[in-house]
Amino acid sequence: MSTASAPSAPRSRRLALGVIATGALMTILDGSIVTVAMPAIQGDLGFSPAGLSWIVNAYLIAFGSLLLLAGRLGDLIGRKRVFLAGTAVFTAASLLAGVATTPTALIAARFLQGAGSAMASAVGLGILVTLFTEPRERAKAIAVFSFTGAAGASIGQVLGGVLTDVLDWHWIFFINLPIGLAAIAVAVPVLPADRGLGLAAGADVVGAFLVTAGLMVGIYTVVKVEEHGWISAPTLGTGALAAVLLATFLVRQATARSPLMPLRIFRSRSVSAANLVQVLMVAALFSFQILVALYLQKVLGYGATGTGLAMLPAAVMIGTVSLGVSARLNARFGERNVLLAGLVLLIGVLGLLARVPVHANYLTDLLPVMLLAAGFGLALPALTTLAMSGAADDDAGLASGLFNTTQQIGMAVGVAVLSTLAASRTDGLLAGGSSQAAALTSGYHLAFTVGAGLLVAAFLVAFAVLRQPARRPAPAPETGKDASARSTVA
Repeated sequence: MSTASAPSAPRSRRLALGVIATGALMTILDGSIVTVAMPAIQGDLGFSPAGLSWIVNAYLIAFGSLLLLAGRLGDLIGRKRVFLAGTAVFTAASLLAGVATTPTALIAARFLQGAGSAMASAVGLGILVTLFTEPRERAKAIAVFSFTGAAGASIGQVLGGVLTDVLDWHWIFFINLPIGLAAIAVAVPVLPADRGLGLAAGADVVGAFLVTAGLMVGIYTVVKVEEHGWISAPTLGTGALAAVLLATFLVRQATARSPLMPLRIFRSRSVSAANLVQVLMVAALFSFQILVALYLQKVLGYGATGTGLAMLPAAVMIGTVSLGVSARLNARFGERNVLLAGLVLLIGVLGLLARVPVHANYLTDLLPVMLLAAGFGLALPALTTLAMSGAADDDAGLASGLFNTTQQIGMAVGVAVLSTLAASRTDGLLAGGSSQAAALTSGYHLAFTVGAGLLVAAFLVAFAVLRQPARRPAPAPETGKDASARSTVA
């Protein structure tokens, strides 16, 4: 079994949580901070319109395809080692991105950033759930971790707009350097040292190649749908290749003596259903995080900083709920019930957005939507707890990597489906003589409506399949002798 020496002092555990949350926040910020700076990057480096999308796609493909492998490596060689290596790679890649002078150099740096983010993010939850074993403490820790994911994108849009307007686009990458170096400096003494199971317990090189290649080709297929269309030869060809690679991977995992991803993890209803709910939820909420920003800029005429500030109330509400009350609500009513309540609020968010007018008033039409985004602060911590509750300690890194992987799959699906639907509706209305603002708004309405439908599906899966996990008793206090012996294991 994996052995670890978790810091026993509350202060050490809080510092460890801070490091893990900081790593997750850098990842989330980097995904959204770039979007508002893309016009400036295009003008400076001379990106073509088609090439510009690869600033996002290169990161997304590397990040999404390597999460599962990185999570299992954490179980095998030690989660602390993988976290530190990933943070170091991400920080170095941020420097390379900041000094990039050509489109090729920036895209390569973004791919490397995605790889580093995958390594750090994949094991973060695994470290957290082994560090905080008492249910109430674990709920609070997961609430902090979930806040970084739920509100980080909105914070990134504000920060990206300010940095781009006040300094220049290079600083959206340079800002990662002091944060990454500080995270590494604190992580070395405070994160629990663990040996892992050893490579012999799951060093499935063939399986690693199959799943990484399959996810990479699959995500590439999805992000290119908007360009090629759903039934084009490129989409069908790469999609079929991805399906074959992933199917072969599953067969391999069922028969290999030391599988990279033991399929036993899917025997847990909590693990399987929570990951399915996450795919649906994240796909739907792409329309909130991205399309609302586009609506603000392209229809209402907001600038980069104004767009970020307009979405800031959503981040504040998500943070207030996830950090302030979600742990108490989960303890009192159970994670399943809190998740269902959060999904109901989110359905209301997209329902309201599906009716937003062309000439919207922020206070009456958009601010209520931002306030209802508190539902994300309820749903994500509860869903995270449910996803991790069904995994054994030795599979915590794998479960963490799987949870992050389905998050990226949901994001990719949301980008492909909702943006394609919105663009198709807009193009059709423009061809029919509608104004650009009206055509764009109608396209966004369709995406918001479909997103609300995805959330309804997520609610039904959660209601029908998920069960409230049994509360595990807190571990008995260790004697001084026991604690001393445990601290020398690693």
